[in-house]
Amino acid sequence: MFRAVSSLAAPKTQAKLKPRWYGADETTPRAGLPEANDMRFTAKYIENLKPADKRFVKYEDNARGRGSLGIRVNPSGTKSWVHMYYVNGKVRMSTLGRYPRMSVAEAHEVYARLAREVAEGGDPSRDIVIENVRRREAPRVEDLAAIYIEKWAKPRKRSWKQDQSMIKRDVLPTIGHLRVEDVKRRDIIDLLDRVVARGAAIQANRVLALVRKMFNFGIGRDLVEHNPCAQVQKPARENRRERVLNDVELRILLAKIPECQMWRPTQLALLFLLLTAQRPGEVVGARWEEMDLAGGWWTIPGSRAKNRLSHRVPLSPQALALLEEARGFDRETGAVFPSRIGGGAMVHSVLSTALRRSRPVIGIAHFTAHDLRRTAASHMTSLGVSRLVVSKLLNHVESGVTAVYDRHSYDQEKRRGLELWGQRVAELGFDANFAPHAVNARASRSGIEATNAALAP
Repeated sequence: MFRAVSSLAAPKTQAKLKPRWYGADETTPRAGLPEANDMRFTAKYIENLKPADKRFVKYEDNARGRGSLGIRVNPSGTKSWVHMYYVNGKVRMSTLGRYPRMSVAEAHEVYARLAREVAEGGDPSRDIVIENVRRREAPRVEDLAAIYIEKWAKPRKRSWKQDQSMIKRDVLPTIGHLRVEDVKRRDIIDLLDRVVARGAAIQANRVLALVRKMFNFGIGRDLVEHNPCAQVQKPARENRRERVLNDVELRILLAKIPECQMWRPTQLALLFLLLTAQRPGEVVGARWEEMDLAGGWWTIPGSRAKNRLSHRVPLSPQALALLEEARGFDRETGAVFPSRIGGGAMVHSVLSTALRRSRPVIGIAHFTAHDLRRTAASHMTSLGVSRLVVSKLLNHVESGVTAVYDRHSYDQEKRRGLELWGQRVAELGFDANFAPHAVNARASRSGIEATNAALAP
């Protein structure tokens, strides 16, 4: 009923033998497709095939015409569907799929389609070769990630290195080898589960957002047809941070920071953030050319601002006192708060890392560097500074028609707000712990006195 055909070279005495689906002249295949009453493979028959020392192929009985369906059995026991046919005087064989991943019914369906294609003059093997070449050259996730970093993240995000680090740590080890077209929703879920399993549930949310953005970028560049992150939910529920240090905690912080085992410029940067209410990344990246110490202004260029808009920040006497001390650590790199190693600007994460390590010394509930920015904003509103002015100080982007027409700089209002806040910080312990003589000296500069006089009611 069935016959076995070895895939190895036949002995010389059999070299001229042709498959039984050749005609009597042994040069052309018989016409016609397999008859309707042919004996066909069954799942039971395939399951009962046992591996031999050599690979062999069994074909369906009466598989005549321009195609023949077979099952190839390897010594390892794996079984694959094959299709033999004849094109331009040459015998071709193509692999259709592996059993049982491709069932008997699916194999017959694929075989019937390919047999019709051969009967119409087609060459399935050529199409398969073309498809295999296309798939070999198809971009993988690691390729998409590299293009995303170069073409999208670097030109648009100052924090692109964080994306790059997340991709290397969390994405590439798990799905980097996969072709982008083969990535399924299940792969994304498995990736996120791995991140959650190491105790980083919130980080898994960030990974999901990054991978979703990366695949959306790939769709826009015609590198992939769909986004496997669609309908994937965040692994962890996030609570909006509302941490604000109260007066008691601020007193403790101002008293304990000098006792922490921190690089002194790191301590100064933390307090400068508290006094100016600016973003941690903008503070650690501050440069001396941005500072107008005589006039009491810090101008953050648009290239470093989150919203790409240049931002003028008034410097209170307390902030100027910190800059006075920071000058003593100047390593001629231009960085206001230089790194201990190399003297360049500190990395974005150094402030929160320093706070986390110093938590036992400080002795108050957990807070981050960004929480100091929120603390400053909240205390300023409690001191009577309007929310509009606080928003201007925070350099938030406003929306609406009014924002388009309102071109007032709010410089005077911003200075009044930060000086009120600086005075409050001084009362809570700044003057007692951070160079009070420098505070008084800087406050007496003529430029500041002139500004204060102009602001007097």
